Amino acid sequence: MSRDLPTFGDVAAAAECLAGHAVRTPLIVSPALDAATGARVLLKPETLQRVGAFKFRGAFNRISRVDREQFPGGVVACSSGNHAQGVAHAATLLGHASAIVMPSDAPRLKIERTRAFGADVVLYDRVNEDREAIARDLAKKRQADFVHPFDDAAVIAGQGTAGLELAEDAEALGVVLDVVVVPCSGGGLASGVALAVKHIHPNARFVIVEPEGFDDFARSLKSGHRQANASASGSIADALMAASPGELPFAIGRELFDDAVTVSDDELRAAMCFAFAELKLVVEPGGAAALAALLSKQIAVAGRNVGVLLTGGNVDPQDFAHIISRNRNA
Repeated sequence: MSRDLPTFGDVAAAAECLAGHAVRTPLIVSPALDAATGARVLLKPETLQRVGAFKFRGAFNRISRVDREQFPGGVVACSSGNHAQGVAHAATLLGHASAIVMPSDAPRLKIERTRAFGADVVLYDRVNEDREAIARDLAKKRQADFVHPFDDAAVIAGQGTAGLELAEDAEALGVVLDVVVVPCSGGGLASGVALAVKHIHPNARFVIVEPEGFDDFARSLKSGHRQANASASGSIADALMAASPGELPFAIGRELFDDAVTVSDDELRAAMCFAFAELKLVVEPGGAAALAALLSKQIAVAGRNVGVLLTGGNVDPQDFAHIISRNRNA
């Protein structure tokens, strides 16, 4: 695949590719959230997307371009869960075989759903093994195309369609976005959303949110060079623990990201509880990161129009019930 940086035009083309396949998730408002933040907040719940997360967008856009003659074995990917499900589902819809390398400690729900969407699942040790090396070796053996979870132009463009919808739907409501807040790991979603948002709302302040201890993107932006995380585990936000920013997302982020903040596990739990109690939505820890940043008041949003992505809702029922009941009784 090309290493050229994707553009807004690529995001617009991805939207055409996804039309009729991806769900155009709505914008929702919450009087309780507006009261808690002093802002007008527009939430985009990608929890309602196919596979329960935004990842279907990038996967479908990327896999729609796979050359069947060159890659008769279909596609291979590595993921803690949401990219896994997105690739598995998109591959099946497009008539490709798929194999996904997943950490053995990934939420059981994500592993089971990935298999249910038609993929062969290969488990690995998140701490001691290199998932990308395993996946690339598997792709070679299967004569399959490797679909990177975030460092791929077509994946970035596909994820960016969530931002395009957010920006377009806000504009249709007569709302000019002042701030947009997005969870960030390797940066595929954040960079794609930034391409779309900054094109339609050029003055919007774009803020990424990472888990505490996994602020590699923030440190990379500060240093001017891609930085790595010291650990491969240690946060409840399993979807936001990439080792370091992708090359393409970092190049885009250096130009378009305005700020970066981190959230603790407790702040993620509180945001999940808020989403359940006030929005009636099930949101996984990583998917709640942007909401957590707002509720913990780490971003100045009072009096502003704010767009927020809730990026996924794939959390094991037992874990979710424990978090909700613990915070309720705290």
